[in-house]
Amino acid sequence: MQTQIFSIQGMSCAACAAGAEKSISRLNGVEVAEVNIATEKARVIYDSAVVSLDEICAAVESLGFQAIMPKPEIINENQQPQNPMRGMWRRFIVAAVFAVPLFYLAMAHMLPAWLPLPYPAALDPMAHPLPFALAQLALVIPIIIAGHKFYTKGIRALLRRAPSMDTLIAVGTGAAMLYSIWSTVQIAMGHGEAAHALYYESAGVIIALVMLGKTLEARSKGRTGEAIKKLMGLAPKTATVIHNGTERETSIEDVMAGDLILVRPGEKIPVDGAVTEGRTAIDESMLTGESMPIDKQPGDLVYAASINTTGSVTFRAEKVGAETALAQIIRLVEEAQASKAPIASMADKVSGIFVPVVCVIALLAGIAWLVGTRDITFAITIFISVLVIACPCALGLATPTAIMVGTGKGAEHGILIKSGGALETARAVQTIVLDKTGTITEGKPQVTDIVPFGVNARALLQYAASAENASEHPLGQAVAAACDDLLPATEFRSVTGMGIEAVVNSKQIKVGRRSYANAPEHEGADFAAQGKTPLFVSIDGAYAGMIALADVVKPSSKAAIEELRAMGLEVVMITGDNQATAAAIAAQVGIDRVLAEVFPQDKANAIIELQREGKTVAMVGDGINDAPALVQADVGIAIGSGTDVAMESADIVLMRGDLQAVPTAIHLSRRTIRTVKQNLFWAFGYNTVGIPVAAGLLYLFGGPLLNPMLAAAAMSLSSVSVLANALRLKRFKGK
Repeated sequence: MQTQIFSIQGMSCAACAAGAEKSISRLNGVEVAEVNIATEKARVIYDSAVVSLDEICAAVESLGFQAIMPKPEIINENQQPQNPMRGMWRRFIVAAVFAVPLFYLAMAHMLPAWLPLPYPAALDPMAHPLPFALAQLALVIPIIIAGHKFYTKGIRALLRRAPSMDTLIAVGTGAAMLYSIWSTVQIAMGHGEAAHALYYESAGVIIALVMLGKTLEARSKGRTGEAIKKLMGLAPKTATVIHNGTERETSIEDVMAGDLILVRPGEKIPVDGAVTEGRTAIDESMLTGESMPIDKQPGDLVYAASINTTGSVTFRAEKVGAETALAQIIRLVEEAQASKAPIASMADKVSGIFVPVVCVIALLAGIAWLVGTRDITFAITIFISVLVIACPCALGLATPTAIMVGTGKGAEHGILIKSGGALETARAVQTIVLDKTGTITEGKPQVTDIVPFGVNARALLQYAASAENASEHPLGQAVAAACDDLLPATEFRSVTGMGIEAVVNSKQIKVGRRSYANAPEHEGADFAAQGKTPLFVSIDGAYAGMIALADVVKPSSKAAIEELRAMGLEVVMITGDNQATAAAIAAQVGIDRVLAEVFPQDKANAIIELQREGKTVAMVGDGINDAPALVQADVGIAIGSGTDVAMESADIVLMRGDLQAVPTAIHLSRRTIRTVKQNLFWAFGYNTVGIPVAAGLLYLFGGPLLNPMLAAAAMSLSSVSVLANALRLKRFKGK
């Protein structure tokens, strides 16, 4: 079995994705087919001996979509779907430019006398009904052209018996257009009263509003390819290979397993391997999330894209190309993006039943009245009335309007929600997985304790900080930053793997490991148990004390975690850090379940394990190492102060850089989706009551007949109620 991930362009809703998924699944040899509408990607597991990629592409393209296969072993930005936003905005602007005067022309003459607005006398519907109708027809035609994809996609979906939201829009506005054109013909035949039965503005405004919703929805999906491109940009383009004692700069693609590679201070590790010569400290935060550089000596492993901070080292390449840890992260991100999220739109689910049923009811009602009355005009009126009152504009607006208001309120609270799907799924989250470094904690070392021995604390910090001021090591920089009155230092020297030394006020200062500073054997053990890193200091060869550093907890983390637990959510901490440090941080913030010493691949697997327990999982992180877990989770939440890759991989971005916004985001999700459900109830409620009335059920028993004008009024009322209900979200305060 082989796995293939590819892009599908042209889908507009979950029904489209379901159709593509079903079409692929029908092929012999296909074991798994998942189509993700949010990322517009498909993930297919298939037997290449039974079915070919060309056949899979043909199955997708038979539905009117476009399948884009990646080139083998290559990921570049040319493979990412082209950004359709410019064209979508252009078409919406065209629709809006014509919809505004169309709406004005159709409605302004109905305003009360005490609110007069300028209106061209030549287009007065009472005196000049035909120019009034033709002017509206002229204005609606450009809108129909701008929104022609609703009709081409919607009718195609209907013909293949898989109606989508485009089908709902096409049927509804098409019904309004057909009846309006029929009324225009009636006017031309001398029936001026038909000017009151024009619904061109309904069709035009509906199309313009839905185009706006579609455009904003496309914008909110984000550019899924950005995470992949940024990850690929982390690796250096060249490596210094040692061949027969000679250094030679070589393209990264030409590096082979077994090559000896030299890396100087400040350079990135080009491929994975094992150190053969030299000592250094390497920043592996992009892999492990650990903010502290890791000391390396001969025999230790190094990883591509990590940064060499201090000494020069030579290592032997072991994994190159697609085998490096970085390449595996890229592959995990891509696979997680292509996998199908458990998100289903209620409107798309019912559309498959709603549209055919409405069409059948309209057709049967029209035929029945034609047979009973022998009046074709009356029968057509019944037929159009059913379709007009069933026009799914409220259904089409129910979800996007609530989501538009919800995401807007999120932005006001510093929460950027990148898709309606993320907003929907966040409400159902049961478990919150929090990365430690940079999410719960500040993500950088700070001085936490000063323990002097034979000198006062101020002098100990001043001597150590002055000596460390010239150091490039993050721990040394943190010590230097903790002191405001540094003294001049001379004869600075870094001893790889041990520490630094310098002359301050004519005194020889050493800062570093226990043995390097002549500290007692068990000194600092308590700090290590608390997850802190002790640095030992000697003055003129005599032990003078120690300074402890740690990645401290953000001030808001504990309160945010308490609120999450009060909401009934399980909170889990996950980190690449060691068990002692992880346990110490968890105890500070009140987290019971801790997953420590976890690498990126294992982070994604940990999310999968939680999902297998039947839980809806949200992952909160800020680092590149979190990217696979962010996209694997049902909802990925990135801290805004984190890396670009984390933010591109996530569904929700917290701009304030703290955890307080996480419970706010979940509260907002719950309120918004509750509003969506209310909107859908009202949208279907109007149709459920209105369709039988429009079909002449009351008229059959001597009651009133719902003419198309009243049907359109009822349809508009349903839209107004949906919009008004969505606008109530503007009162959201955070809980």
